[in-house]
Amino acid sequence: MRLHHVGVAVADLRPAIDMYTSLFGAELTHRASNEKDGLEAAFLQMGDAEIELLSPLRDDSAVGKFLAKRGPGMHHVAYAVSDIRKAMADARAAGLELIDAEPRMGMHGTLIAFVHPKSVGGVLTEFVEA
Repeated sequence: MRLHHVGVAVADLRPAIDMYTSLFGAELTHRASNEKDGLEAAFLQMGDAEIELLSPLRDDSAVGKFLAKRGPGMHHVAYAVSDIRKAMADARAAGLELIDAEPRMGMHGTLIAFVHPKSVGGVLTEFVEA
């Protein structure tokens, strides 16, 4: 298991992308949107690390609710796993509460699953099969 990316919730992608590319030297590598989940994302490479900027397409989306409650900032930490079903089973066996009962397709085009923040110190945690 290794760190895959950090997700950051922002109100508007364009100024956030501009800030990360101009101030931090990040490279925009991909943009995607998911109408079902009501979010748009931008993926930025920063050396060996990746940042996923998340912006809501509607106020009632998970990211929209996050911004309304907490404001912009870190949304989640994602870890790369080689076998997501095993990672999920291991997490359950350790007593962690999963948000996703089954893996689902994520914005990276790979399977993902989320662990509830209350199980891991208050930080939303994502497994990404990579």
